[in-house]
Amino acid sequence: MSKGFFNVPKAINEPVKSYAPGTPEREQVLTAYRKMWNEQIDVPLYIGNEEIKTGNTKNMSAPHDHQHIVGKFHLAEKSHVEKAISTALEARKEWSQMSWENRAAIFLKAAELIAGPYRAKINAATMIAQSKTIHQAEIDAACELIDFLRFNVEFMTQIYSEQPTSDSSTWNRLEQRPLEGFVYAITPFNFTAIAANLPASAAMMGNVVVWKPSDSQVFSAKIIVDIFKEAGVPDGVINVIYGDPVMITDTLLASPDFAGLHFTGSTHVFKDLWAKIGTNIHNYKTYPRIVGETGGKDFIIAHPSANVKQVVTGIVRGGFEFQGQKCSAASRVYLPKSMWPAAKAQLEADVKSMKMGSPEDMSNFFTAVIHEGSFNKLASYIDQAKEDKDAEVIIGGGYDKSKGWFIEPTVIVTTNPKYETMETELFGPVVTIYIYEDEKWSETLELIDTTSEYALTGAVFSQDRYAIEEATKALENSAGNFYINDKPTGAVVGNQPFGGARASGTNDKAGSMLNLLRWVSPRTIKETFVTPEDYRYPFLG
Repeated sequence: MSKGFFNVPKAINEPVKSYAPGTPEREQVLTAYRKMWNEQIDVPLYIGNEEIKTGNTKNMSAPHDHQHIVGKFHLAEKSHVEKAISTALEARKEWSQMSWENRAAIFLKAAELIAGPYRAKINAATMIAQSKTIHQAEIDAACELIDFLRFNVEFMTQIYSEQPTSDSSTWNRLEQRPLEGFVYAITPFNFTAIAANLPASAAMMGNVVVWKPSDSQVFSAKIIVDIFKEAGVPDGVINVIYGDPVMITDTLLASPDFAGLHFTGSTHVFKDLWAKIGTNIHNYKTYPRIVGETGGKDFIIAHPSANVKQVVTGIVRGGFEFQGQKCSAASRVYLPKSMWPAAKAQLEADVKSMKMGSPEDMSNFFTAVIHEGSFNKLASYIDQAKEDKDAEVIIGGGYDKSKGWFIEPTVIVTTNPKYETMETELFGPVVTIYIYEDEKWSETLELIDTTSEYALTGAVFSQDRYAIEEATKALENSAGNFYINDKPTGAVVGNQPFGGARASGTNDKAGSMLNLLRWVSPRTIKETFVTPEDYRYPFLG
């Protein structure tokens, strides 16, 4: 039981290290990368205090060198999933009752471990497993994950401190209870920070979790498990399983103790999960919380007054960093006709200057896409654009999978604002541009709002404040994260809470108090000091 009102350390954003030539962090991460590259790890299931090796394994390789095996992981059977549920529910008995300051201390320690002794290791693992450059790994696996943990602790204390009004006769109290059951966390390949935050944010609020990472991210997920264990997360609080996603999901969602879904992934999968939960709703002890961040078809629109170099930099960074494999990546662009010649020249020069290859070579801006399925999908859209009369591949368009899953940064120009690559999420380094007549600014804003089913991120570039205000209003429902004179990627925890609406998810804003509120169930307690002993009210005379 707590014996005081405790203040946690003030959350501040973790500084991003430069990894410039000659810096100690550059040498540290390269040393870690080479060591991990030349080892092979064997990743078990983590259920309670057991590390289970089923013998049914799947290899892990680097996307930029897909023949190089860096390890294997073990696949769960249905009995393991059922064991994860029962183990989590047993752990809940103690974990849900643990004082908040002890839960806070665990995750603050995890943040400090990442900032210090694990920084090079988790960055190197992300470079190997997800083919991120060191800069992309640093802002994700190190800084954003540290920020999630530190800021979420601060948000947690703010949630607990919010209390109702009382008076001399009555003391009103508000408790924030963990959900009654377990939370199912499904995480994507593209962000190590998201992979850790989805189970951690629910666990921080006193919940127990069954976590299924993406098969393409298990290599760096193993480092997250190591960190959580060293930080002191008790056995059974976060159970980690891999395997057939349909079997795992069906087993977990069939349990009457299923209490919540924390998901990041594709829109189609999320809708299927929602439907399955609805089908099972009569089986559950409580109405499950459903939190999802899904797809995006994120836009940039430039006003004729915009600075051309700023716009092009926004396109290049927003569209091609991490090979466009961000749900926030810029993938459809609307440029005024008057700007196009200068923008085209700058785009061509910038893309021509990019180097592509392994992230171990830190002069590379660009590496490989995640796996063969993604490679084949992107190649098919590029080939189609080369054939279509209303589209032209003006930059890039090449691809090569002989060593790694390499797709060149590609720019398509279309005369059809509803062309397929203007509407479909490709999740790769393909940007499609539509050139609009300068005088059709307002009509183009309406076009943006009605083109895509998604509403995750978007950006407007303009030096005209009236145009900025018009775009901000016209695109109110088009993006949950809206950027003015900046690329539509790079949300920072505590600064730009992240999430979108429409087909992009439930907009519960990871990196804010709003997300944590989804993992608690409030209870109001009223205590009356002098209790009435006569039912008669004064009005009765």
